Amino acid sequence: MLCSLYMKSFNQFKKEALRDSKLQKAYDALEPEFQIVKCLIDQRLQRGMTQAQLAKKLKTKQSAISRFESGTSNPTIDFLQKLADALNVKLQITVSSHR
Repeated sequence: MLCSLYMKSFNQFKKEALRDSKLQKAYDALEPEFQIVKCLIDQRLQRGMTQAQLAKKLKTKQSAISRFESGTSNPTIDFLQKLADALNVKLQITVSSHR
């Protein structure tokens, strides 16, 4: 119940904050990063893996996975490929022209 209240408050805050065009533009610029992180978290969870288990497969520390999943790291393509390999998924990067 309390979590639901906080999420509603956060969602309302986000909706109001994104009315600022500069903030909306900055938020939109982060969308590709958010999508990558969300996708890889979803894949890990679908496999029933903890961050620690994934870290062990990658021969790294759980804190590295946590930093990646929280968006506080700047992962290399090599790290993303290792994550994808450990999750048995294909990493595919697409570049296209602007809308």
